[in-house]
Amino acid sequence: MRYLSTRGRSAPQSFCQILLGGLAPDGGLYLPEAYPRVSAEDLAQMRNMDYAALAFSILSRFIDDIAPADLADIIDRTYTAQTYCNVRPGFNAADITPLATLAPGLHILQLSNGPTLAFKDMAMQLLGNLFEYVLAREGRHLNILGATSGDTGSSAEYAMRGKRGIRVFMLSPHGKMSRFQTAQMFSLQDPNIFNIAVRGVFDDCQDIVKAVSNDHAFKAQHAIGTVNSINWARVAAQIVYYFKGYFAATRSNDEQVSFCVPSGNFGNVCAGHIARMMGLPIKQLIVATNENDVLDEFFRTGVYRPRVAAETLHTSSPSMDISKASNFERFAFDLAGRDAGQVSAWWSAVDQGRAFDAKDGGFFARVAEYGFVSGASTHADRLATIRSVWEKYATMVDTHTADGIKVGLEKRDPNVPLICLETALPAKFEDAIRAALGREPERPAAMAGLEALPQRSVTMDSDARAVKAYIAQNC
Repeated sequence: MRYLSTRGRSAPQSFCQILLGGLAPDGGLYLPEAYPRVSAEDLAQMRNMDYAALAFSILSRFIDDIAPADLADIIDRTYTAQTYCNVRPGFNAADITPLATLAPGLHILQLSNGPTLAFKDMAMQLLGNLFEYVLAREGRHLNILGATSGDTGSSAEYAMRGKRGIRVFMLSPHGKMSRFQTAQMFSLQDPNIFNIAVRGVFDDCQDIVKAVSNDHAFKAQHAIGTVNSINWARVAAQIVYYFKGYFAATRSNDEQVSFCVPSGNFGNVCAGHIARMMGLPIKQLIVATNENDVLDEFFRTGVYRPRVAAETLHTSSPSMDISKASNFERFAFDLAGRDAGQVSAWWSAVDQGRAFDAKDGGFFARVAEYGFVSGASTHADRLATIRSVWEKYATMVDTHTADGIKVGLEKRDPNVPLICLETALPAKFEDAIRAALGREPERPAAMAGLEALPQRSVTMDSDARAVKAYIAQNC
């Protein structure tokens, strides 16, 4: 399996070559040269697999430069009951991603059972083990540079803490995450973890990551890698739970389902798109945004218009406070018929702060073919949804999951089961839960008193040069 850049000016690479690098040298994102297809026989064999076996069946189709026995060992060590622990009453950790049924045809795929209580643990724990394996095999080290609007940072740091040959430099918007999210990251005392609070918004952090990644000399000199969803391995790992959720919600492979996905940087729903391209019977992929509705605007109008930092709103679903979805470029590559020249033209405009209109050239018509619809949610909507789900189903959901449920119920095909992807446990957003329900969310015992722990971070202006200097001093 070879991987191509969405902008077409980088040589094809193997999986392990792109694993440690993130962005392609031409500034694009990597995708497989072709999506592997699963047959009816493949689906039948996968249906009764446990999570680790399913992950191997899917990921081995994308990874052919790690020996199968080694890949199976990495996956088996990742998806264990010890890692995806019992963080909620009645949860069987061996299930990894159990399906909770709220009503006939309405489900939540529980993805937040990892160490940081967020769905990003599903991919990040695997990424940590893959990194350690490849670095040891090649005798190398890696300095990971990432940006987070909330959950990516803690998931990455918990996955990489103590890993041999790895340091993590994580950028987050100063004062924009929940207290729980901030404490999860800043309370880590591991010497290979460095937290940088940037005066600005998430998009400023993401722009710094891209600027550093595009400084090829610095990137090579300091062995810079990335764990954001621009890293293909993150997206590949997320494909697995779409298959797992589909099998849990259906009885036969003749049935279809729809997925609703709370969306910020587009990595999670992009994995669903790829699962559908592989042959998973998905009817709809419902993109749910909050007030930062760049993606909803695109799927309604065909216009992709990233906002400037001053337009990014700070909301009660902060992990989705993103106004430039960098991972969207992968979907745009497919939308353009894999025409890298077209993608380069679109992103030339984006990089200059301008919009592009996918209706020009007729590309937007493919959105419906790919099953995409979208909608947006507000603070009032998500609080109302949290209350409704609690009152109707005795189930507490976090703010991002509430955005997904709200939009999913509005946009779903009523004849097809709907699976809403959970984003995080409610404990990570206590203020919003308190406002919606007048009560505290249950917090896992291991997280008690988290905010009172000593915290360490540095605060910096939004300046790529200053961040590079800090990395150079500490790597």
